Amino acid sequence: MNITAWSALSPYGHTAADFTTGVRQRRATAAPVPGAHGQLGCLVPLFEPRTALGRKGTRHMNRVTALAVTAVGAVLDHLDHTEGGGQRGLDTALVLGTTTGSVQSMTDFTRSSLTGERPYDVEPGVIPNSVMNCAAAQCAIRHRIQGPNTTLAAGRTAALLGLLYARRLLRAGRARSVLCGGAEEYTTARAWLEARSRAATPPPPAGAPRLPGEGPPPSAAAFALLGEGAAVLRLTPADMTTAAPPLATVLAVETRHTPEGTDPAATVRATVTEALARSGVAADDVWAATGTGLDPAETRALDALFSRQVCGQLPTLGLLLGDTGAASAALQLAAVVASAGQAPGGHAVITSVDGQGVAAAAVLRMGEGV
Repeated sequence: MNITAWSALSPYGHTAADFTTGVRQRRATAAPVPGAHGQLGCLVPLFEPRTALGRKGTRHMNRVTALAVTAVGAVLDHLDHTEGGGQRGLDTALVLGTTTGSVQSMTDFTRSSLTGERPYDVEPGVIPNSVMNCAAAQCAIRHRIQGPNTTLAAGRTAALLGLLYARRLLRAGRARSVLCGGAEEYTTARAWLEARSRAATPPPPAGAPRLPGEGPPPSAAAFALLGEGAAVLRLTPADMTTAAPPLATVLAVETRHTPEGTDPAATVRATVTEALARSGVAADDVWAATGTGLDPAETRALDALFSRQVCGQLPTLGLLLGDTGAASAALQLAAVVASAGQAPGGHAVITSVDGQGVAAAAVLRMGEGV
């Protein structure tokens, strides 16, 4: 399965070129959040749905939907230019990763129902925004994508799980190409929910038993700034001829879950080891290995499998862009593609770990790059 086009909206900017420059410079993006009384975050700069997409159909559109629609549109516009169109319709599928949809839209809808004169006194236009698959649906509607439309709620691992789903769609002949990615928004509701979720998970008391090799709690995610963004990859079968050579080839994707009471680092190591075995790539042949940077078990696993040089070839995006939730793995994939020209034909390993114990790993062979 080949990656033949991509787009990214990130705290680095609105375009793939902005993202590529930011990744190569390893630039941090933390800045004060407007109206948040000095609170820091990693937001897509100067992004507003109506500015990015126009006035039509955006009056009630939430931020995560606008990010996803813009990212999908950027990929399709690129393909229209390079391959002459034909990327819409029944032959194109969409697989979009999310965490819970838009927390802001859900809370706004609930609040209006509770505070209105009657429970059903809500603005009808905001109802679709409260549904988890709103972003994927709007992408299909606005860009005339008529193939299978799927939303995967898997948090940080969503885009890697999306690769597995996309592969099944291609193998089953349900689509000739798949747009696969993830999107996450920064909102006050998400910031509030994340802050209370982190506060509800205190470190264990001093002297409590620790798992072998387990680092000191809490994880880096407990201190990470929140970020936002979206990234979308266009995937095609390995034997499909395209106008340009593939930017990268997905050789293997593996997922596992950490059983309660076991070492999460061991789960990540096993996931990566299995992905390497399936792809036929030895650990010594890996050019770059990159994780979210938000989970100490993930970091320990990569450090145990690869050298410091391999782990440092690509920036750790979680430390630069913040916790971008469901967009994180998609942005990691985009970073590999953006860096492919540094090691044509080399191999890269991408890992992601979600707070619910899911670990995922992908092995890519890099093409000629952008």
